[in-house]
Amino acid sequence: MDSDRRGWLPCLLGGAVFAVCMAGTTLPTPLYSLYQEKFDFSELTVTVVYAVYAFGVIAVLLAAGNASDAIGRRPVLLWGLGFAAASAVCFLAAQGLGWLYVGRLLSGLSAGLFTGAATAYVMDLAPRGAAARATLVATAANMGGLGCGPLLAGVLAQYADWPLYLPFVVHLALVACSAAVLLWLPETVRERQPLRSVRPQRPSLPSQVRSVFAPAAIASFVGFALFGVFTSVSPAFLAQSLDVHNHAVSGLVVALAFFASTGGQLAVGRVGVSRSLPLGCALLFAGLALLAGALRWDLLVLVVLAAVVGGVGQGLAFRGALSAVAGASPPEHRAAVISTLFVVAYAGISVPVIGVGLLTEPLGLEGAGLVFIACMAVLVTTAAVYLLRRPVPTDK
Repeated sequence: MDSDRRGWLPCLLGGAVFAVCMAGTTLPTPLYSLYQEKFDFSELTVTVVYAVYAFGVIAVLLAAGNASDAIGRRPVLLWGLGFAAASAVCFLAAQGLGWLYVGRLLSGLSAGLFTGAATAYVMDLAPRGAAARATLVATAANMGGLGCGPLLAGVLAQYADWPLYLPFVVHLALVACSAAVLLWLPETVRERQPLRSVRPQRPSLPSQVRSVFAPAAIASFVGFALFGVFTSVSPAFLAQSLDVHNHAVSGLVVALAFFASTGGQLAVGRVGVSRSLPLGCALLFAGLALLAGALRWDLLVLVVLAAVVGGVGQGLAFRGALSAVAGASPPEHRAAVISTLFVVAYAGISVPVIGVGLLTEPLGLEGAGLVFIACMAVLVTTAAVYLLRRPVPTDK
């Protein structure tokens, strides 16, 4: 038993480093209202500040998505932690809106480096024959870290001093500990290549993948869009429409969506890929409907239910999409196809969120939210109907 625990220790420590980095990307979520008061900017600006993060992720995925395969996992992850620390420093030093833009961009670069490299590293560090459990560790670290960010910042902002500073000081300390852990953990890429060997990856879709990719990409886009809106504007909706000004509650509502997504991803193993995609689409539709009800009738309980149901749907749909697309891809094109799916997914975080921000001034926050929900419902319904008519191949 003791040897088994020691065998899992590196994997679990790698997962902890992964979680720390991802927590930093959602740390500002419950603090945007405080920044609005401090720097006097609109709801549109909040959504743009949030979406800048996605542009950073997409840029890294396209330019250096395979970097850790070439130069090693640890160098890429250390760079990712460096960007995370620089992002925290930008928020700590923020004297105007420009600092927030730079901080979010650096956070996106950090997440882009971590998304693929940390997942691969956690799996590399697991004991032999434990790939399935290692995937669960990576999934829990990724989505759990994203959920812990707003929860940590919300609690500190509500119940401690210096709400715009203390969360980032704590995160800097966690990043420093994570760097020390990374330096202790072994490198798992044995044949490393020079940095110049890293080449930008062009999105690629072989013909045999396209029929599976279309519904998988739509479901991923909608799931990430729902998360984007939840993360960027739900604190404002809670404050303006529901008179909820407690930052810890705002952080908890956002965190619930990410924790529920973790549960949805973990359930794919039991549900099966062929069923998880259409079921995920159905739950995403239900989550959108609950969010519409929350906007229409100003009910906190519907916001919470939308977070949980939509989060489970996002987890089922995205992991199902990832598995289906990877299974349909030829081995020599698999990495490029998966990178393309991630690009589409992260586009869902940016484009619809900015659209909500643009509509907020003429329609109000609730009206803009309802337009967003209607558009996403059409997309996810289209994907679900397609999947019912042409199911993805049965799990082998």
